[in-house]
Amino acid sequence: QVQFVESGGGLVQPGGSLRLSCAASGSGFSIYAMGWYRQAPGKQRELVAFIGSGYSAKYADFVQGRFTISRDNDKKSVYLQMSSLKPEDTAIYYCNLYPRDVRYWGQGTQVTVSS
Repeated sequence: QVQFVESGGGLVQPGGSLRLSCAASGSGFSIYAMGWYRQAPGKQRELVAFIGSGYSAKYADFVQGRFTISRDNDKKSVYLQMSSLKPEDTAIYYCNLYPRDVRYWGQGTQVTVSS
């Protein structure tokens, strides 16, 4: 059974940093591309970044150069290092397969960027 548990969110001032973690359960983690997604109030869920099984990564234009996605297959985990945070980055952040599989949405972790 596949399950993703996100953690690491919180309240941070503009310009600050956070590191999100996603722990996966189930088998075969290393062969799947993984993504970070976010959903702001009143907006649709959107892709932030994804990382392939070969560790290649791509980012949405709005986080290019500020966020870094990484993975540790031994720990079945994927991470999102966020820096230079902006108020518009405020959202609930989720991890999932890439492309997303609606069966596997977790609770997400809230990131709030505010002074």
